[in-house]
Amino acid sequence: MTVEFWFLIGAALVFWMQAGFAMVETGFTRAKNAGNIIMKNLMDFCIGTMVFSLLGYTLMMGEDTFFGLIGKPNLDLFLHFKEFIASPTEGFTDASYFVFNLVFCATTATIVSGAMAERTKFSAYCIYSAMISLLIYPIEAHWIWGGGWLARLGFHDYAGSCAIHMTGGIAALVGAVILGPRIGKYVRDKTGNVTKVNAIPGHSIPLGALGVFILWLGWYGFNGAAATSPSELSSVFLTTTIAPSVATCTTMLFTWKKNGKPDVSMCLNASLAGLVGITAGCDALDAFGAGVVGIVSGILVVVVVEVLDLKLHVDDPVGAVAVHMANGAWGTIAVGFLANPDAPAGLHGLLYTGEFRQLGIQLLGVMAVAVYAVVTLCITFRVIEKTNGLRADPADELAGLDISEHGLPSAYADFAPAVDKYADFSSGEPIAAVTGTTPPAEAVPVKREPAFHADGHKYTKVEIVFREERLYALKDAMSRLGITGMTVSHVMGYGIQKGHAEYYRGVAVETDLRPKVQVDIVVSAIPVRDVIETAKKVLYTGHIGDGKIFVYDVENVVKVRTGEEGYDALQDVE
Repeated sequence: MTVEFWFLIGAALVFWMQAGFAMVETGFTRAKNAGNIIMKNLMDFCIGTMVFSLLGYTLMMGEDTFFGLIGKPNLDLFLHFKEFIASPTEGFTDASYFVFNLVFCATTATIVSGAMAERTKFSAYCIYSAMISLLIYPIEAHWIWGGGWLARLGFHDYAGSCAIHMTGGIAALVGAVILGPRIGKYVRDKTGNVTKVNAIPGHSIPLGALGVFILWLGWYGFNGAAATSPSELSSVFLTTTIAPSVATCTTMLFTWKKNGKPDVSMCLNASLAGLVGITAGCDALDAFGAGVVGIVSGILVVVVVEVLDLKLHVDDPVGAVAVHMANGAWGTIAVGFLANPDAPAGLHGLLYTGEFRQLGIQLLGVMAVAVYAVVTLCITFRVIEKTNGLRADPADELAGLDISEHGLPSAYADFAPAVDKYADFSSGEPIAAVTGTTPPAEAVPVKREPAFHADGHKYTKVEIVFREERLYALKDAMSRLGITGMTVSHVMGYGIQKGHAEYYRGVAVETDLRPKVQVDIVVSAIPVRDVIETAKKVLYTGHIGDGKIFVYDVENVVKVRTGEEGYDALQDVE
């Protein structure tokens, strides 16, 4: 009972990983598609539950048939529910096995979401999600965990580097290739050759980081749920901690050396790559083996991301192919090299025993699952493409799938466009619009009048655009000058200051637009020249990008609260 309880807690942690995938994928893509990403991750589990319960589970875990290829379908979940939830003398209930395998199935399906993000029809994605959970994943998982032919050979994939991650990664690769890149990702010449690769940064690194931490936590259940003894569980937790840590440090140093600075998004991917890499052998490797897996995973994730993007021109916004396919295959093969006979699994890896048998079995399993996945997924995506359509309309893609696919103005309320139904007419009376036009023949020529008023005062607006880090120094200087009010805006500026090249996931980021601060000040009593000279003194560094100062005449100033105008409106008094 205690073991089964932990088994189900582990399953719950794996379910929680859906939130992690949703956050990673949302953070690594643009804000205009955030709602679409969330919706796809939600439906992966919900659609997967329906089809997995109808057929997928029994294809995976049913009585072995057809020479170890599939499980025998049945309807015990619906026709024999009492027996399905009954506790057997040994082992777990069928209901526990169902829930456990369901959350793993959902994980496989959701890996694809990020690689095909920002340009896939939602209806097409739902069809794919149903197919992989209904037929594709259950059959190959049966080979490994359901008593199929690979299990009989001694193939070892403890928690799914091959069955889940490599399969999901292959689905991501096939889908991304058939779908094609996002609009604007690659610049091509007249012959179709790529002449430039554009970086399309994700909109929220914090969301991506949150997703990684959620996934890392969930991975302790992912890898550890099937453990049946304290020593096995502790060994799994140990290797599941070491591998991603080493992978992340490796990627940090690798990108630091390669690009001059450590790449944040790639380090986040590296943590996941290390987790994927150790998943197959978390019970078979020791601390040293976990470290080796981490080192290779940390390098492999960077290399594969850049090869796909810069050489093969496959657009994978989140790095799903590199994280899951490449490291899923590597982690599965690593069992044959690095398995320590003293680890709980007791396997004989080449490094420790000199035996090639386990390595040969692991290579066979990886190749068999890879071929099966490529064939079935190519058929699936091509059929969807020819029938339902796979790619969103270009106009919808440019506008964002949130609005076109879900009618969602924005996943972030602060950025939602103002529409009539959001207006607050507290008075209860409609607001009358001022309408009408002046015929051209009656147009009155505009005459420029001096910005001096009857009270003898002149009002001047000083607009200052400068480096962000000098804001508080300027604010203090203006305060000492006697200026008590200013408007501050964060802006992007284009000028001679291009900056040096920065990199996002190995691709140079255009730096023509740079973040600046804009301060607006309206003065009358304080001499404009004093404001200008003070600003120049505070902001000067002698380098390109120090900023610019613009001076404008102001015709009038009105204080809304009191109705005061002109000079009186500028006085910041009660």
